[in-house]
Amino acid sequence: MKRRTLLALLLVALVYGCATTVDTTTMNAEEHFKYAKSLYDDEDYLKAINEFQAILLQFPGNQITDDAEFYLGMSYFKNGQYLLGAYQFSKLIKDIPSSPYVPKAQFMLAESYYKLSPPYPLDQTYTKKAIEEFQAFIDFFPNNPKVKEAAEKIKELNDKLAHKEYEAAVIYEKMEYYNAAIKYYQNVIEKYHDTKYARMAMYRRIKLLVLKKRNSEAIQQAQEFIAKYPDDAHIKEIKELEAKLSKNG
Repeated sequence: MKRRTLLALLLVALVYGCATTVDTTTMNAEEHFKYAKSLYDDEDYLKAINEFQAILLQFPGNQITDDAEFYLGMSYFKNGQYLLGAYQFSKLIKDIPSSPYVPKAQFMLAESYYKLSPPYPLDQTYTKKAIEEFQAFIDFFPNNPKVKEAAEKIKELNDKLAHKEYEAAVIYEKMEYYNAAIKYYQNVIEKYHDTKYARMAMYRRIKLLVLKKRNSEAIQQAQEFIAKYPDDAHIKEIKELEAKLSKNG
């Protein structure tokens, strides 16, 4: 009895599956794209990927090619396959530079790398690529509504790079490799001057310059700190230190 019931259920599943299978072989490019896009809209991204790939293979050079390429990239992205998405967006930009999808593809290329950007202690290759692509988006499409978002994400990613560099300097300082720490703090100050880590690095660098008796450099950096960060929590300490060094100098 159980075996008959199981067979009946399998037969129903098979019939249902066949009944819901869509035959795309008789569709033209536009019909096939419409079907693939319906899968994408229904968030069935794996099936959408297969259909957009099929369209690109069956209808190369068709007027809907850029539509299919863009939504293939979006399907990868929505499915969490960010590297494949980045490749597809980059391919669209390269293959069809006149496509109206190019601005969106450029933003999504950057967004794909943004999604791949790891926590600050790890390798930051994708972080740097995201910054590069967001900046390219801003440069090429300065009037696009998403420019503000791109700029905000560049700042966020730069903060991450600054954090990594700052923590490297802190480690060198803790290990008493003071010259190396001074150098890394200076890198943060120069490369990431618009992040919170720049003032933190400058404060720590001044203290190390004093420790290493490089007083003229310490005075110069203290004066710079006072001018740039008058509201910093350490401003009183730095002012007193600058006055003392200048008096003794």
